[in-house]
Amino acid sequence: MLDGAVDAVTFATALGCGLVAGVFFAFSTFIMNALARLPAREGITAMQAINITVITPLFMLALFGTGVVCLFLAGYSLFNLTNPRAVYLLSGGLVYFVGNIVVTILFNVPRNNALAAANPASPDGARAWADYLVTWTRWNHVRTVTAFGAAAAFMLALAE
Repeated sequence: MLDGAVDAVTFATALGCGLVAGVFFAFSTFIMNALARLPAREGITAMQAINITVITPLFMLALFGTGVVCLFLAGYSLFNLTNPRAVYLLSGGLVYFVGNIVVTILFNVPRNNALAAANPASPDGARAWADYLVTWTRWNHVRTVTAFGAAAAFMLALAE
């Protein structure tokens, strides 16, 4: 019975990782590029609005709830190392948690906070925006790749 529950949790977690990866993929592949095409004042204002509206219970559940379950699966794998799925559960859990939760907290959120304080109409705001477009997006690429990688690891665990 426990295997069935772990399979269900692994499946749901793979979906959560894939969902988060898709959101971050959209930002990495076209949203940030579209915002970069706008004048700095408009790009800053748009991203400031996105950074406020993204903080919803549903998105926080997808991002951080998936992270919590990833830690659970990684911990579960440590107590079941003889299980052939353990390496996938451990790697998927750690890759998602570090690449999405830790990176978000340490790199993306501080840049969001700095952008929130920027004056869109000022030269300093324009410089902050130019830096934000490069550094925030670079860290978002990390989140995209690690969320997809974690989803793949969980799918491999289910296929094992």
